[in-house]
Amino acid sequence: MLEVQHISKRYRGIAAVDDVSFCVAPGEVVGYLGPNGSGKSTTVKIITGIVEPSAGHVLFEGRDIREDMPGYRAVLGYVPEEAHVYPHLSGLEYLQLVGRLRGIEEKPLEERANRLLELLWLRSSRHSPLASYSKGMKQRVLLAASLLHDPKLLVFDEPLSGLDVISARLFKDLLEELAAEGKAILYISHVLEVVEQVCSRVIVLSKGRMLADGPPAELRSATKMSSLEHVFAQLVRQQETRSTARGVVEAIRGTHA
Repeated sequence: MLEVQHISKRYRGIAAVDDVSFCVAPGEVVGYLGPNGSGKSTTVKIITGIVEPSAGHVLFEGRDIREDMPGYRAVLGYVPEEAHVYPHLSGLEYLQLVGRLRGIEEKPLEERANRLLELLWLRSSRHSPLASYSKGMKQRVLLAASLLHDPKLLVFDEPLSGLDVISARLFKDLLEELAAEGKAILYISHVLEVVEQVCSRVIVLSKGRMLADGPPAELRSATKMSSLEHVFAQLVRQQETRSTARGVVEAIRGTHA
C-alpha cells in the first residue's frame, strides 16, 4: 500500500502542496484530479522520489521510501506527463536500457521487451529511432518501460496525452487488468470520463489542498451533480466556461461592449 502522510512542499514560503494525505491500496485505481497549478505534479514528484517534501512522509508497504530509495524504485512504475526519451535510441534499445538498469537478465528482457512492443502496436517500429516516433508512440514506449519489471505500484501522469482513440481504449482496459492483478495505481488525468469509468476513488486537489476523496458515485451524490466533470467544476469553483467562450468570440469580433 502507498501511504501519503501529511505531505507539504513549499517554494520560497509558498505552498505548492499543503498537508495532503491519502492511501492507494493494492488493486485500487485512485484518480488524482485538479486544475493546472493545483499541486498534482509536485505530489507526483514527491511520490516518485524526485522531490523531497518540506514536511510529511511517503510510505510504501509501511516503510518510508527515503529509507531505501533504490528498493522503492524497483517496485515503482512511472509514466511521466512529458515523453522525455533518448531520441537516438530505437524503441527496443530504449526498453533494453531500462531493463538493464532494472537488473533484468538479458534473455527474459529481450523476450519481454519484444512482446510488449508487439502488444502495444510498435513491433514494426521497434528498430526505428525514437526521434521518428509520434507523441502517442513515445507514450506507448514509456508505458511499456513502466511495466517491464512487473512493478507493485504504478503512477500514471496524464498517460493519455498523444494517444489515439484505440490506444486510449487499450489503456483503459489495461488499467482494469492491472488493478485485477493487485497493482496499486495512482492515475492523474484531465480526461474525466475515463477517470469516472476506471477509478474506484477520486481525490480532488485545488491550490495545494485536498477538497474531496471518495468514490465517484458518492461525490456525485453528495454534490447532487450528474457527472464527475460537474462535481470537479463545482469543487474547484471553476469559472463558467460558456460565458468565457462567448466573451472570446465577442473580443475577436470587436463586439464587446
